[in-house]
Amino acid sequence: MSSDWINLEKKYYAQTVRRQPIVIIRGKGSTVWDVDGKEYLDFTAGWAVCNIGHNHPTIVEAIQEQSLQLIQTSNAYYTIPQLKLAEILIKNSCLDRIFLCHSGLEANEGAIKLARRYGMTKRDGAYEIITALNSFHGRSLTTMAATGQPHYQEKFKPLPSGFVHVEFNDLSAIMEATNDKTAAVFLEPIQGEGGVNIPSDDYLKNVQTWCRQHNILFMVDEVQTGMGRLGSLFGYQEFGLQPDVMTLAKGLGGGVPIGAFMSTNNAMSLTYGDHGSTFGGNPLTSAAAYAVTKHIINNDLAANARTMGNYLMNLLESLKSRFPFITEIRGRGLLIAIEFDDDISARVLEKTNDAGILLNAVKPNALRLMPALNITTEEITQGIERIEKALTQL
Repeated sequence: MSSDWINLEKKYYAQTVRRQPIVIIRGKGSTVWDVDGKEYLDFTAGWAVCNIGHNHPTIVEAIQEQSLQLIQTSNAYYTIPQLKLAEILIKNSCLDRIFLCHSGLEANEGAIKLARRYGMTKRDGAYEIITALNSFHGRSLTTMAATGQPHYQEKFKPLPSGFVHVEFNDLSAIMEATNDKTAAVFLEPIQGEGGVNIPSDDYLKNVQTWCRQHNILFMVDEVQTGMGRLGSLFGYQEFGLQPDVMTLAKGLGGGVPIGAFMSTNNAMSLTYGDHGSTFGGNPLTSAAAYAVTKHIINNDLAANARTMGNYLMNLLESLKSRFPFITEIRGRGLLIAIEFDDDISARVLEKTNDAGILLNAVKPNALRLMPALNITTEEITQGIERIEKALTQL
């Protein structure tokens, strides 16, 4: 029974996450089942992690095969899966160097360290990093300080200094915030946790130009937008960019915990002893991530995300025309938000759970959809039917 496991969680687990009252025990593709046997369409994909769906043979076979050979050594030695993953990511991006870690938080921590070192060596000791309001870069003290959402920060002050927050999609704000202490600008191509906020077409390109003119690093947080999510392998490609630094995680591992920060040769200011990791890029996670990355590229799942995203957006727009409390549908690829005219996300989520579809309440007045990149038109159509059923019950 679900209630037994939920009560066990309440007894033993730190109460830091408000979970949905669903105990998931099995998944296949874009479908999961709970402990009571109920089936759900999963339009969250583990928070944009399970990019090729649950239990895909590609990742299962990679994990099984690698687990029989070598799971962990340390970064004191060379391992083949790590280097294969490094090669495929570098060859398919505009970047030259990579460091593998465990998560998006660690990837962003690494990028922040890189920017600090760059500022020290190439900007006369500059250390400040400009980020955007409504951004999200992680929950460590440093990445929380980088995150432009005060409600995450209030309980944990004083936070590490060196971050300047400006309005997203406002080039003039970045220009005004730039000074001789500025080492980098760090932005999400599309703000995922902030509510799926999409910039104007020329914003990021103009920020990149500004950074180039002032010898400042232009860094992109692609923890959520990378690995095919927006319709290109990396989100920066959607905007015609060439960043100096990029961070990845979530969909990189297809379900296993792995992250990475990548940079150009010019930006890679870290050297021996500046950074390290015990488990980062270990053989097991690297083998899984390599298999997932290769599958996404070989099957052009980024293009499928673009096509399926357009199909999903059109069906959601049709829902909007029938439910006046839906005020906006926004997104790109398979990262989409439904915004309401009131703070009803929790109520809607309860009804969508009952209807058999998993969504994410990204804001009190907005739901987020981020299904697997290989979702089908049939699954999307069925998902919209379930969302409509839920909306009619409000």
